Amino acid sequence: MKRHSLSTRLWHWLNALCVVVLFMSGLTISNAHRHLYWGDWGFDARQAWFDVPRFPDWMTIPGHYSLAVARDWHILMAWPFALGLLFMWVAMLVSRHFVRDIATARSEWRPQAILDDIVQHLKLDFSHAGGKYNFLQKLAYGAVLGIFLPMMIFTGISISPGMGPAFGWLINLFGGRQSARSLHFIFAFATCGFFFVHIALVVLSGPIHQIRDMLTGGRIDEA
Repeated sequence: MKRHSLSTRLWHWLNALCVVVLFMSGLTISNAHRHLYWGDWGFDARQAWFDVPRFPDWMTIPGHYSLAVARDWHILMAWPFALGLLFMWVAMLVSRHFVRDIATARSEWRPQAILDDIVQHLKLDFSHAGGKYNFLQKLAYGAVLGIFLPMMIFTGISISPGMGPAFGWLINLFGGRQSARSLHFIFAFATCGFFFVHIALVVLSGPIHQIRDMLTGGRIDEA
């Protein structure tokens, strides 16, 4: 039996590309106005709750300051990012991948079970029984798939000026356009944090094996 289905592999690599381009173009957009606010409006730095650092050009797309070009890249990758996530959720629900492999059981939330899982990770012991993923993996993947990525999409819609007339209710739900912008940054950097932790764990647990499985599908009995 394949460890990773074709739908998972296709989405994984498409999403990785989208997230990298979205994040790097987003840094250019951030450089245009680095202050974050809550509510419906904000323009005075003295009213900001946080000032985002200015990012060097080498970390950004297009590699120099151009707000128009950065927005073009951002919008270009937003569509495959959003549609890809929708495809992944449909595939996970139809195949029962989410229920079978990612949804947590009540027994996994016992404090001792969580502590044991943390200790095993600190020891770089990633073996587990009874499923494809251990508790911390399920928790991380569930948060990314169910919270971080969807919230990036919904807050992105809310801060897009052209979407305001049709999605005013969504803007109000987030407490205003500037609140949606702040949340967009928070979930973007949370996703970035997951990305780096994910890469680090892949390296520690055997990058050749992990990358090969995500390309070919691998087999569960190889774990």
